[in-house]
Amino acid sequence: MTDAPRKIATRAAYGKALAKLGELNPDVVVLDSDLSKSTKTDEFAKRFPERFIQMGVAEADMMGTAAGLAASGKIPFASTFAIFASGRAYDQVRQTAGYGKLNVKIGASHGGITVGEDGASHQALEDIALMRAIPGMTVIVPADAVETEQAVFAAARHEGPVYIRTGRSGVPVLFDEDYEFQIGKAATLREGNDVTIIACGVMVSISLEAADILADKGVSARVVNMGTIKPIDVDAIVKAAKETGAIVTAEEHSIIGGLGSAVCEVVGEMYPVPVERVGVRDVFGQSGPAHELMQTYGLTADSIAEAAIKAISRTGT
Repeated sequence: MTDAPRKIATRAAYGKALAKLGELNPDVVVLDSDLSKSTKTDEFAKRFPERFIQMGVAEADMMGTAAGLAASGKIPFASTFAIFASGRAYDQVRQTAGYGKLNVKIGASHGGITVGEDGASHQALEDIALMRAIPGMTVIVPADAVETEQAVFAAARHEGPVYIRTGRSGVPVLFDEDYEFQIGKAATLREGNDVTIIACGVMVSISLEAADILADKGVSARVVNMGTIKPIDVDAIVKAAKETGAIVTAEEHSIIGGLGSAVCEVVGEMYPVPVERVGVRDVFGQSGPAHELMQTYGLTADSIAEAAIKAISRTGT
């Protein structure tokens, strides 16, 4: 019997990565808005108290402070829930980090519907759309703990504002230590010829499950992890469109403005093929256990497999 893959929340991996990064780079500073136990920045705070700033419930002020630190040559990681980072502090993110082209890194935890019982007010389903619309903003949605750690280190090396979205719930560890994350580059996790599933975050492991379902139906599905939403890997998308002829996108986000929209933009301009989007369909979330909400909003392997069959049927083959 095969052992189930171990699960680690990407927010936990974010916290551990910051602590490691702090050992290596004295210019790294971490800010938090009264959520350090939840965002997992508390480990950095314990090890480097002189480089940790607890801002209290003042997310907008935190972004402005992070911008000032960046202008002074530091590498600030401003950490809070995705709903606050993208919503409550949007003006400061846009006007300081974005417009100022400052080296601010935003660690946005608790993204998506898997926030669960905290309900609609805390479930960021439009944050990717908001952040990728800001000129010069890099947007990363890691699929597991390994990719999260590498994304944190890559963000620190990258010059300019970066938004890293992590999740509350544990997700399977997909990659080994040989995996190399690169900003703007997708990773093909499974080859296939009939359809391509392009996913990010928690939906990557679920997409691999969908590929197994499709294989049982005689459908060969390619699975691509799109860890960077912006800049999107245009070459990987066009290659998938040319070689498989149909695409499904899967994201724990609204189908409007996120990964699905980004892929459709590329396909529409470069190589039109049928695309089906799996995600939250223009509604708010609600309170409930994370796994039940994923079922309710159709963020499941079965939903992805159904979308793949539909996309293939639209090719006329």
